Amino acid sequence: MEKHPRVKLHFTLTRSSWLNVIERWTGQPERNTLYHGCFTSVKDLRETIKIFIDSHNTHSAKPFRWSQAADAILASVDPARTSMILNS
Repeated sequence: MEKHPRVKLHFTLTRSSWLNVIERWTGQPERNTLYHGCFTSVKDLRETIKIFIDSHNTHSAKPFRWSQAADAILASVDPARTSMILNS
């Protein structure tokens, strides 16, 4: 299958738990604020999203503490990055 001209293999990250956090956070405004809203303009929508973000930052947000140094994190992803470059 790899030799077929129309087939291109794509590699998916095996550990993307950080993506779950992003998906959850971006879904909150839709569920809590936007779903029942009626917006008459883009400006109105933007203001509503800004109010949600400000409220979240004031009441819910907690600082993220990295568990490793930046060099260690970059070293751990380098093999995957190299593999992706070689296989593209």
